Amino acid sequence: MTHSAGFVDDYLAYLLARASHLISSEFHAVVEASGLSLMEWRVMASLSGKESLSVGELADIVLAKQPTVTKLVGRMAEAGWVRRVNAAHDKRQSLVSLTLAGQRKVKPLLAQARTHEAQVLKEIGNSDVTQLKRVLEHLIEARSLSISHPLK
Repeated sequence: MTHSAGFVDDYLAYLLARASHLISSEFHAVVEASGLSLMEWRVMASLSGKESLSVGELADIVLAKQPTVTKLVGRMAEAGWVRRVNAAHDKRQSLVSLTLAGQRKVKPLLAQARTHEAQVLKEIGNSDVTQLKRVLEHLIEARSLSISHPLK
C-alpha cells in the first residue's frame, strides 16, 4: 500500500504545531511535577532574565488572553512568585516581575528546559538549530507586524 502525501504532510502551520506539541508535551510532566501549571511556567519563564513585563506583553508571549493572564498573575502574586505594580507612566498598566521566591522556584526548571531542548535538538546539529531559530524568529516578527498592520 502506498501513501500519498496529504494536505497536512507539508502544511507549515500543521508542522509547526505538531513539532511544538511533541516537544512541549515531553516537558509538561516536568513542569507539573514541580507544582506549577503550564501557564504559571510560561509566565515565570517569560519573566526570567527580565526586569519586568506588562500584563499585555506577558499575554502576548504566553499565548493567552489578557484577562486570563491578569487573573493568573493575581494568583501568582498571592503565592509570592511574582510582584505586580502600576507602571509609573500609566497607572492603568501593571508591570510584573519575578520575586526572589519565584526566581528560586523557576531556576531549576529553566536548567531542565535547556537540557531538554539540547536533547531534542542534538540530532539536528548546531548550524541547523541556529538557522531554524533565526527563521522562526523572522517568521514570528513578520507575522506580528502583519497582524498589527493588516492589509486592507
